[in-house]
Amino acid sequence: MCGLAGSINWRNTDAAVVAAMTAALRHRGPDSEGLWSQGPAALGFRRLAIIDTSHRADQPMADPTGRYHLIFNGEIYNYRALRATLTQAGHQFRTESDTEVLLTAWVHWGAECLDRLNGMFAFALWDAAEQRLALARDRLGEKPLYYKRIDSHGIAFASELKALRLHPAVSGEIDPRALGQYLSLNYTLGNRCFIAGVEKLEPGHLLTYSRDDGVRIRCYWDLAQAYRDKRTYSRIEDAEEELRARLRDSVALRMVSDVPLGAFLSGGIDSASIVQAMCAKRGDHPIMTFSIGFPERTYSELPEAREAATHLGTDHREKLAQWDLVKLLPKIVYSADEPFADNSIIPTFFLSEFARANVTVSLSGDGGDEVLGGYETYLADKLHAGLHALPRPLVRGLSSVISRAVTNWVPATFNKVGTDDKLRRFVAGMELPAAQAHYLWRIIFGESEKATLLRPEAYAATSGESGLDYFGGHFDAVEGCHYLDRSMYVDIKTWLAHDILHKVDRASMAHSLEVRTPFLDHTLVEFCASLPVAFKIHGRTTKRLLRRSQRAALPRSITAGRKRGFNAPMAHWLPNELRQLAMDVLFGAALGRYVQREAVEALWQAHEQGRADNSYRLFGLLCLGLWLEQPVSKLQ
Repeated sequence: MCGLAGSINWRNTDAAVVAAMTAALRHRGPDSEGLWSQGPAALGFRRLAIIDTSHRADQPMADPTGRYHLIFNGEIYNYRALRATLTQAGHQFRTESDTEVLLTAWVHWGAECLDRLNGMFAFALWDAAEQRLALARDRLGEKPLYYKRIDSHGIAFASELKALRLHPAVSGEIDPRALGQYLSLNYTLGNRCFIAGVEKLEPGHLLTYSRDDGVRIRCYWDLAQAYRDKRTYSRIEDAEEELRARLRDSVALRMVSDVPLGAFLSGGIDSASIVQAMCAKRGDHPIMTFSIGFPERTYSELPEAREAATHLGTDHREKLAQWDLVKLLPKIVYSADEPFADNSIIPTFFLSEFARANVTVSLSGDGGDEVLGGYETYLADKLHAGLHALPRPLVRGLSSVISRAVTNWVPATFNKVGTDDKLRRFVAGMELPAAQAHYLWRIIFGESEKATLLRPEAYAATSGESGLDYFGGHFDAVEGCHYLDRSMYVDIKTWLAHDILHKVDRASMAHSLEVRTPFLDHTLVEFCASLPVAFKIHGRTTKRLLRRSQRAALPRSITAGRKRGFNAPMAHWLPNELRQLAMDVLFGAALGRYVQREAVEALWQAHEQGRADNSYRLFGLLCLGLWLEQPVSKLQ
């Protein structure tokens, strides 16, 4: 894994600026650095050496003619097959790297090479002959890429916002609509970025830039058609076997490495399935696995992970979370790059640090819930669809009765999976259309709550931006499909792309650890999308096909276990370990420019007194405040 930065500037040479941007990405690539500049182009690179660790494979890398220059973050897993094809076509190679294969693939096929790549990637390629830049990002969004249009005379880009913010063309002004999205979801969606004028290249998109044509963006891959083109099976066992084979192949591709490799292991079926496939391939050489847990039992998965490791025979390492959060939370917020408040970034950050002491690459089970139907919210979607078949007055009456019951008799709990919160969210969506009801499962602050929370001028500037339109657009993209397929497609486009994968990339790369996700092999994702819904969610069983496919390899406690998630015990930490930090930030000047003190006080008091679990809201505000307080050094 690596970090890239660059600019095309028709008025000035940005080499010194790009050098500074590149230096800010050292954590993404501690092994080597490179800078190349010619004419309007400047490209910088930090390398984490994984495939062909020799300096021959350093970047920026040029083709033999010197026409093309490439900087590339990620891995092309099928690079050996592509190399064989390109060799047959007459190309010669100087290295054993996937970087050179990607560069040669572009030389040979142009932008059409994107259709042939199996991998996670973000790259920039400068064509000196055409004076044209290409920026591309992988299909699911595993690797990040930010860019800023420099008026009418250039473009700057980088793997992370913290690097791009060093460019003089990037202001420190906050995008108020990004603030609106963040308060709704604790993350931002699509191409929107917290810094005004900066954009994120969306997953599965290619951007080209030239002086004459400016910026042009096109989507080169989308999953919607796979949901429409359903497979048929005479026996579910045939689908089980195909899933096992595809997962086995995906894992094998992601085990190719010239540096030490291991895996994250929880007590869930996703990571256990990955590790089982790794063990089957590795044979007599135990796979190193890593787990962390918390003293709060409802949040810890160490016993389940230990059981899985014992069954699979891994070289297992585990650690109980005991860290100085007051000192480390600002570092985690900095690593997150933008305001980001999925509290599972905390255990992911520490798990990555723990694993990096032993390996450079780790496989994870991320993506399994979205592509195979693992979230309990899908069961709620089923219940919602059933209720909507009833007469509306009856639904309205049920909603009112259940709402009063929850308010009067269901107390707030600070456990990992709170029944009270799930009931409140479900009741709130009972009378809404399916898309809006599904969106409610991700909501932190609703619009009326944001109007109370924010200062009037700050709320007006958000223009009512909540992310709902973005969710709705993706629901519309698979109109006519089963409502559960639509929910899964939306989660892949929103929650997976902009929360889960953002978290995994920033938390792992803060420690120079490469994380690979076999469930997100695009051919496997397309296969899962094409499966009948009942193969994924059947009755009250989630991830049905995955559970069935692993019955012979994993114990029933894993294949039949419920999803637990990887959250941190933030509800407990806020009024205890984090209390003083929270007080300083939540009522500090930086956050106070946007929020009203009385509203924050009300949230805090209700949480501290046990009347409501406001941990998601307070943690979101805490992360926002910490991010706003961080200085950004600009080049003079």
